[in-house]
Amino acid sequence: MMIVSYIGLGSNLGDSRQILTEAIQKLASLGSVQTSKLYQSPPMGPQDQPHYLNAVARLETELSALDLLDQLQQFEQEAGRVRLRRWGERTLDLDVLLYGNQQIQNERLTVPHVGILERDFVVIPLLDLDPNLHIQGHRLDNLALLQHTTLTEVADQCWANI
Repeated sequence: MMIVSYIGLGSNLGDSRQILTEAIQKLASLGSVQTSKLYQSPPMGPQDQPHYLNAVARLETELSALDLLDQLQQFEQEAGRVRLRRWGERTLDLDVLLYGNQQIQNERLTVPHVGILERDFVVIPLLDLDPNLHIQGHRLDNLALLQHTTLTEVADQCWANI
């Protein structure tokens, strides 16, 4: 059975745009993919690091949530991901934001993703893909954070060439 999931993508080390493009191409091997616009955002954690490029992908897949997580972590490793510090620099960060309408809470995965409603670099790309999206009873297009966004649009929805 196909499940619609949303994957958050971020990078601020190396050739971030190329790294994110390759990640989207790898996601396409798991099912049908659509991408949000590509955005630049200031770092959420320590400020002594480069700005991020962020996007969200809508993925229709038959993988279970944990199998999807395993694939995303493999893609991160292939991109040379290292975790230097909490909310620090990374070549590639892939997060399962939503997995169908499921709520998942275990030691490896929390869905919807923790903090999803407080992060403009997640909410705005989600709205690119589904302007009517609701999460936990909240309409994303009504969130106050949309009035104070720190995002800069870098490219339209064709940036990943899929």
